[in-house]
Amino acid sequence: MAGLADFRETVGIVTGASSGIGAQLARDLAARGMRVALLARRAERLEAVATDIRRAGGEAAVEVCDVAEGSSVERAVKAVLDRWGRVDLLVNNAGYGRHVLFKDHDVADIERMMRTNYLGTVYATKAVLPDMRGRGRGWIVNVSSVAGKLGQPDEAAYSASKFAVAGLSEGLSYELAPLGIHVMTVYPALVRTEMFTPAVLARMPERSMSFVEPAVLSRDVLHALARGRHEVTVPRWVAIAYVLRVLLPRFHRRMTARIRLPVLRDLTT
Repeated sequence: MAGLADFRETVGIVTGASSGIGAQLARDLAARGMRVALLARRAERLEAVATDIRRAGGEAAVEVCDVAEGSSVERAVKAVLDRWGRVDLLVNNAGYGRHVLFKDHDVADIERMMRTNYLGTVYATKAVLPDMRGRGRGWIVNVSSVAGKLGQPDEAAYSASKFAVAGLSEGLSYELAPLGIHVMTVYPALVRTEMFTPAVLARMPERSMSFVEPAVLSRDVLHALARGRHEVTVPRWVAIAYVLRVLLPRFHRRMTARIRLPVLRDLTT
């Protein structure tokens, strides 16, 4: 399956497009000629992103949608198909995290996180597949996380949801390739978005805080998509940790514990 580099006359859906990574990807896709449907829960924020896109000469549509609800996703995707007649690209970006120890993490929120981060990806992928299969052409980009490759303390439930996205994506990349559909997984490290509030930053060691801007992530994602890559880690150097985990597992565990645990003052309470 060839990469996607020419976005003219194409249609894309970006979930979680009201801010951060999703908003940046939507703007960049529209700037390259793609008609972009923006999906998220916050109508005013979506309209603001859509206005930016239109002022820059792009084409955008807003569909208020909660990806944690299958019926909401189906309705939104149907509206896009009714409007533009096709979906060439789906970016499953919607999700959220929480820095909290598992012993203190409310089960109801863990369930909500899994529905949003993992099942939201399932619902949207299921919704676009009939159109992509019918045309024998499509691209699906699933945003996981480095925490979906390397389990992280203080975000165990988030890691689990992103591991689920990673596993789903890898399996689908094999299943859907014969149907002309390419699946790529994105593993961001720390991206400067509103998710990193002062309260969150207080639970992170300063030595681990090397943030990239959403524009950098978007650039790398679109470059990898054009090359037909199946996965991309941003920034790329973080992938060294994957190798360490496999070749030197004890060293990797010691380093993770040494870096992440001392700042968690509620670890033993």
